[in-house]
Formats: sequence, C-alpha cells, structure tokens
Amino acid sequence: MNFRPDSLALAQPLARAVVAITLLALAAGASLAAHAADEHAGHGAMHAVPGSAQTSGPMADGVVKKVDAAAARVTIAHGALPNGMPPMTMAFAVKDPTWLTQLKEGNKIRFAVDTVNGTMTVVGFERAK
Repeated sequence: MNFRPDSLALAQPLARAVVAITLLALAAGASLAAHAADEHAGHGAMHAVPGSAQTSGPMADGVVKKVDAAAARVTIAHGALPNGMPPMTMAFAVKDPTWLTQLKEGNKIRFAVDTVNGTMTVVGFERAK
C-alpha cells in the first residue's frame, strides 16, 4: 500500500464535511418533529364535545365514585386502561379542576388519562352514552 501525505490532507476535510452534514440533517429532523408536535397540540380543540371536557387520546370506561373538589381529584372505578393498567378503583388528579363541577357520584363516563408531572391525571372526559 502506498501512503501519500496528501491523501490524509484530503480525508480530514471530507470527514469533517460528512460529520457537519449529518449533524445538520439530525438538527433539521428534530426541528421538524418539534414543529409538527406544536402544530398538532391545538388540533384537539376543534373536536371538543359540547357539554364535556375536551377528550384527548384513547378513552376508558368508568363510573365516578367520589368527587373531591378540595383536593382536585376524582375517584373512578374503571376498566382496563389503554396504558395497560388493570381494572380498579382509584383517585385521579384532573387537568382542569373546574371539570369537577360536571361530575357527580354514579356518573358513567369515558375518560382519557395521562401522566402529568408524575401523577395519573384525567386529561379529558365525556358522559358515557
């Protein structure tokens, strides 16, 4: 193998160019993904159901067992949740405490749950039909 000093001089700028292009492509992809998420964030408001809290994500069936306005929590007996949680009765935080005025013990609801700041939180609900 013949080594020429000028071949190393050509390889280094080429390697730098490849790295720079790769980093730019990754940054552009991340920027586009963040933009798409921001654009989609307000989309659900266009589909809000009158008389219910805006629903978000997969829904589960449940029955309201207790409304605790002071703690901003609602206790729901629910079936299996989309996140894999088995059926049980548990208290959830609510995304908007004013929703508690729409919930009464015994109401059958469909609700969406997400983890917000480490707490299982009702992020949307509607009366079951």
